[in-house]
Amino acid sequence: MTSDVKEIFSSGSPPAPAALAAKVRTLAPSMTRSMQLVAEAVAGDPAGCAALTVTGLAERTGTSEATVVRTARLLGYPGYRDLRLALAGLAAHQESGRAPAVTADIAVDDPIADVVAKLAYDEQQTLADTAAGLDTVQLGAAVAAASTARRIDIYGVGASSLVGQDLAQKLLRIGLIAHAHMDPHLAVTNAVQLRSGDVAIAITHSGSTGDVIEPLRVAFDRGATTIAITGRPDGPVSQYADHVLTTSTARESELRPAAMSSRTSQLLVVDCLFIGVAQRTYETAAPALAASYEALAHRHTPRSR
Repeated sequence: MTSDVKEIFSSGSPPAPAALAAKVRTLAPSMTRSMQLVAEAVAGDPAGCAALTVTGLAERTGTSEATVVRTARLLGYPGYRDLRLALAGLAAHQESGRAPAVTADIAVDDPIADVVAKLAYDEQQTLADTAAGLDTVQLGAAVAAASTARRIDIYGVGASSLVGQDLAQKLLRIGLIAHAHMDPHLAVTNAVQLRSGDVAIAITHSGSTGDVIEPLRVAFDRGATTIAITGRPDGPVSQYADHVLTTSTARESELRPAAMSSRTSQLLVVDCLFIGVAQRTYETAAPALAASYEALAHRHTPRSR
């Protein structure tokens, strides 16, 4: 783990107890294996771990005291004492009726009713985790920039490109000029045309997708306001982002790839961004939205023969 990563996640106020499990799920894939053991232990049994000293938790996880302290800092706490307090708070939340932080993975022989139940729980947890970890100051700044933008370009590939298209069509319907670029070559050639007053949005769960980072870097160099929507705020995409909006995901498994849960959290973030922009531009957004409904109304009404 680099010192840059430590600085990113140890700065600012410690996360609220309710956000601890979300942060563990978000950061665990980028941790060392020994740190993952500590993170999984505190998320899986907050009450039990809250009762342990730093030495006790190290012994329980088969790691070292230094690893426990490093994990606490990566999760956003100044030291282990602060993490223990958060664990006690999380345990209290769970005892008051919250569902457990970790559920079983979907098995290949699960009945379809169990698949529905597990997916529904994971989707709900992902949305709750994303809402708990979303920086509303960063979101507000992104909304302000998009509300006055001359033009908005959105970059994404794979599942993230579908989220980008969703955001673009929403913005278009309230009268803003927005384009979602799936082709990386077209994304870069369009980014070259951006300038101050424009906005570029990169959507990448990993934070390291080159085909998304490259156009964002070009837009950043051209003076556009840049926004990254990512599950890895310590990833390379963030160095070219003026504002970072962090998403959360459920645990990845054989039958549930990261693209599924990342899409859910990304859609929540872009919906929040869209609603914020619509609120700020209501005087023009409302008539534009009404006009778009009217223009499409005949397509939803059976024509008489």
